[in-house]
Amino acid sequence: MKVAVFGLGYVGTVTAAVLATNGHQVRAVDVDGAKVEMINSGTSPVVEPGLGELVAASIAAGALSASGEARTALEGAELSLICVGTPSAPTGGADLQFVLRAVTDIAQALKERGRGAGFHAVIVRSTVPPGTTHRVLEPAVSAILEGTGVAVGIGMCPEFLREGSAISDFYSSSLIVVGSGDARVIESSQRLLGFLEEPVRVASTSVAEALKYACNAFHATKVSFANELGRLFRSLEVDAREVMDLLCVDTKLNLSAQYLSPGFAFGGSCLPKDLRTLLYLARVNFLDLPLLSGTLASNALSVRDVVDRVVASDGRSVAILGLSFKAHSDDLRESPYVDLAETLIGKGFDVRIYDPVVDPEHLVGANRDFVRSRLPHLRGALTPDPSVALKGADLALVSSSHPAVIAALSLAPPPTVVDLGGGLGPAIEALPGYHGVAW
Repeated sequence: MKVAVFGLGYVGTVTAAVLATNGHQVRAVDVDGAKVEMINSGTSPVVEPGLGELVAASIAAGALSASGEARTALEGAELSLICVGTPSAPTGGADLQFVLRAVTDIAQALKERGRGAGFHAVIVRSTVPPGTTHRVLEPAVSAILEGTGVAVGIGMCPEFLREGSAISDFYSSSLIVVGSGDARVIESSQRLLGFLEEPVRVASTSVAEALKYACNAFHATKVSFANELGRLFRSLEVDAREVMDLLCVDTKLNLSAQYLSPGFAFGGSCLPKDLRTLLYLARVNFLDLPLLSGTLASNALSVRDVVDRVVASDGRSVAILGLSFKAHSDDLRESPYVDLAETLIGKGFDVRIYDPVVDPEHLVGANRDFVRSRLPHLRGALTPDPSVALKGADLALVSSSHPAVIAALSLAPPPTVVDLGGGLGPAIEALPGYHGVAW
């Protein structure tokens, strides 16, 4: 394919060189004349292991060139890649001026070329906030190309290249995502990246835009998590490296997809208690662990968010389907659903509760004591059947995906169903009053 790459920083130069090495004809564009001159002389404008050799070989083979003009790079090009910077604005948001300029330069050049140019795909690799393509870029392109008959589609393909290993990351990426609602953009992207072993995964544009932020936030959180534990364990004369090495051995729970689904708050007999103990140990050792402190605060906000949504609704009758902190357990200790029920009852809502495994007559030990102290009126709120809890309810808060719950919701759904766990299935999600708690 003939490809135009906008931006000759790390991402743009690596992308241009790798594509040129793998059968594509690449013309790069940058407003910095020094970078353009370096590329054309066979030199990489950025320091990256192996990149200089790729650039030199691509220039020698005639597969790569650079220009300061968009119209020059777009001559005969089927696809453009936007790899310009999106630095932080003074407010903390992303500065989109360079992305917008690149896209409008492309649109203007295509307008001058006219409708005979055929379809052109614009793929954004720059990190941009979710909604940028639909709210900023597409309207800007449409304003320039309106009435011209020129066909352009815009998509998002986030990059996951680390400085210092960018070339190997490009070839061995375990995640390639293209976001677009235009089949032509998807097809162009698949042809562009067909030399890679990893398949191109297709998503909506906004999901692809959000993905890079999610990944980077997760990486940053992991670094801070390990460092916070390191500060604490050092004060306790524990080698945090050994702790984390062993933690990483567990790929069933620790390094896995477990606990990474958006949903409701955590609870139970372990997580809240052990977090509080770690924070206590930090306090007595005069240490601040803001990430772990924030974890408990964030968990409390998950409960408050649902309470606020119920309060803001018009209904006064609420069915809570699922009370224990996790499915297939009757453990109510520190269950966030107990907190939710207690708060709503305290605010005067008519709350009826169903849980397929919770029987207050058979609770024993610490579990029984917890219920008696935190929700003494549990017996009056619990119902023996989900249909009883749902009868006359204005709103259902659902964490249980028990067959009886699904059947009752299907038969007589209330006006509003808030899914707290994400496991209710497509039939319930298709209900007109369905809402996800975090999606």
